[in-house]
Amino acid sequence: MRRTTLQVHESSAKPAGAPKIRLATAWLGGCSGCHMSFLDLDERLIELAEVAELVYSPIADIKEFPENVDVCLVEGAVANVDHVKLAQEIRARSKVVVSFGDCAVTGNVTSLRNRLGVDDLLNQVYQNGPGSVPRGEGDEVVPRLIERVLPLHQVIQVDAFIPGCPPDPERIWAAVSALLRGEPVVLSADMRRFG
Repeated sequence: MRRTTLQVHESSAKPAGAPKIRLATAWLGGCSGCHMSFLDLDERLIELAEVAELVYSPIADIKEFPENVDVCLVEGAVANVDHVKLAQEIRARSKVVVSFGDCAVTGNVTSLRNRLGVDDLLNQVYQNGPGSVPRGEGDEVVPRLIERVLPLHQVIQVDAFIPGCPPDPERIWAAVSALLRGEPVVLSADMRRFG
């Protein structure tokens, strides 16, 4: 695992003129439950805003993943070609990438489709529905599914993992606050459980 030290300060209060950490969150193939838990940080979001600038997230209207991101939390498994592309951009443009929640860590519920091939899956879902089976080939609206849903670390290098479906706010805060201090994520035994 690659270790990256971020230049941050011990206290949550930002000294005058100190640059904020560039924080991003991304959503691949998942339910957005991890982002809902992130929002459940409640008043700790104010502390976080004092030391970090949210530069990309599904909870903000930012279209392109930016350069020079310090920490990126990635929710969801990699299920289609758009996910692969975004994951690669995230890795290329971020110092620290975190698998955020069980779908990103293991594939979890999203990977249940792996029991079927892509064609079988599309036929099962659409065989009784109107129209033809969407393929996503040459179609910018419906991205092509990849053959198997993958956890994030099978597509790009990941620096830390936050398990949970979804991770509870205390687990998220323990991981994020450690990362913002430039420390490795060390979760207690009760915070390393899945589900």
